[in-house]
This record gives sequence, structure tokens and C-alpha cells, in this order.
Amino acid sequence: RTSVHTEVMLRLKCERLPSSHFAVLFSCRPHRDKTHVDWVKAYLLIWTDLQTYIKQHHTTGLSWSRTGPVASASAAPPSAPAGCPPPPPPGPPPPADLGGPCPSGGDSGPDPRNALFAALNKGSDITTGLKHVSDDQKTHKNPGLRGQGAVRTGPKPFASPTPRPAASATPTQKLPPVLELDGKKWKVENQEDNQNLLINNTELKQVVYAFKCNKSTLTVKGKLNSIIIDNCKKTGLVFDDVVGIVEIINCKDVKIQVIGKVPTISINKTDGCHVYLSKDSLSCEIVSAKSSEMNILVPKGEEGDFAEFPVPEQFKTVWDGKKLATTATEIAG
Repeated sequence: RTSVHTEVMLRLKCERLPSSHFAVLFSCRPHRDKTHVDWVKAYLLIWTDLQTYIKQHHTTGLSWSRTGPVASASAAPPSAPAGCPPPPPPGPPPPADLGGPCPSGGDSGPDPRNALFAALNKGSDITTGLKHVSDDQKTHKNPGLRGQGAVRTGPKPFASPTPRPAASATPTQKLPPVLELDGKKWKVENQEDNQNLLINNTELKQVVYAFKCNKSTLTVKGKLNSIIIDNCKKTGLVFDDVVGIVEIINCKDVKIQVIGKVPTISINKTDGCHVYLSKDSLSCEIVSAKSSEMNILVPKGEEGDFAEFPVPEQFKTVWDGKKLATTATEIAG
């Protein structure tokens, strides 16, 4: 086998010699560089010397030296892979056979089923084990026992749980009512069920701020800058003249009456607002946002009658080709 291997190697080397000669002839043309020609000749000499070396030292195949160096640790075979993980624990034991015989043991005692069968086999003698009831224990001979009732030994009958009273909410601390002049601001705060609130010493630069008033009525005499009604419920406002604006914010069910003139009334985030205008304030501007149930009452006749007009709450917006056009719409139905 080794001689065949050597013969194959020699044949391969010999087959490469013609192609090497061709490369030499191609490289030795006059226009080639001398360095390149020398390199090609040296390359051809490699194959010739290799053929001679094989015939001299490896006539029977490759031979390995017995006195070579010891292989390094890096050439050691790879370590065996880690072992497989342990198998999972076994499953739970099968359920006990309830219908089978009870296990016999010193602590288990006699089988209760055997005692039951033995009692059934007694026939008419089974009543001999019952306890005798004397006349003083019989209810038909001792009526006093009927009011006591039978002593219950089993579980208590189901009874619906008694509903617990709801935890009373912590009462909110009531702040004291305020009606005072602080600088140029009249403060009217925390008024509860007061229909006689009055501010009469006013100046043109003063403002009125009413906050958290409930079921109250505020009357403002004279002319001043502005009035703000904030977070009030079921509150009424009557004023003479305002040169700036009257604002209604976060209120519910309020009524505003103008005796003199006012240029602007603003209604924001309010549910339920009635505005009574005077003849001198018919040119007043009403500005509203996020509000509902708004009505404007205009004087009618000479006897103090008013005509009521609702403020639109529903709008329609369309594109007219250049801009958005918004118009009020009536609620259908």
C-alpha cells in the first residue's frame, strides 16, 4: 500500500514538470525581467529536487521519527462533555384505594365495617343497645322541656352575615365665612345660605371675588372694575355697573342680574346659568365655553317681564374653501 502511495506521489510530481517547463519558456522571453526568470527557474528546481528526495527517503511511504519531541498539552484531546442533568423526581404515589380493605396494624384498631355488619345481623336484638328514656325526659309527659328545644350537636345553620355599617366619610372642615376688603379686592368666601350679602362702598379700581358660596345672594352697589364668581352653587349676583368683565367659572345653577351696564359676561365650565340683562346692557357680549343650560333673559314691556333665549350648545363646522365656518345648530327632537 505504501509503495503505491509513493508511486502516486511521484507520478503527480512528474506530471507537473511539463507545465513547469512551459512556464520557464514563457518567462524566459527577451522582454521579461531577469529577476522573474530566476524565480521561475528556482520554482522548476523545487519539483526536480522533490522527486529525488522522495525516491531517496520515502520509497515505501512517509516514515515518522520515533525520537521526536513530546506533544504539548494544547494537542491533548478535548475533555469529555459535562454529564447530563439528573433525572426529574418521580411522580406522586397513586391515590389510596378507598374501597379496599383497611390496613391491619397495631394502632389501626378493628375494622368499623365489620362492627356495622355485626350490628345488622342482630336483627330484632339491635334495640337492646339503646339508652332507656325515663318519664321525666319525655316532652309529652313533661311540658316544661318543650320550651328548651333540642340540643344541637351538629354544625350551626347558615346565617347571612350582618351588613357592617358603611364607614362614615371624614367630614370636610368648614372654613369660616369671609366678607372683607383686602386691598382693592372684595373677598366673599365660604358663605352658606346667606341671602343678605351686600357690598356698597365700591370704587372704580376695585374687584369682587366670590368663592365657594352656596345658596346665597350677593348684591354689589356702585361701579367697579370686575366681578368673578368661582365654584359657587345656587348663588345669585345682583350688581349695578361693571366697566370690565363679569366671569362665571366652575359654577352650578347661578343667576346673574344686571341693573346698569356691563360690556362682557364670560361663562366657563358652568352648568346652569341665567343672565338677566337690563335695557342699558342689551349690547353686552356673552362668551361661553364648556358650559350648558345657559339662558339670557331680555326685558320685555314696562312691567319687568323678561323674554328667555337659550344660548346654543351644539355647533356645526364646515370648510368653505378658505377657512372653517362654524354655526350654531338646533338639537333635533
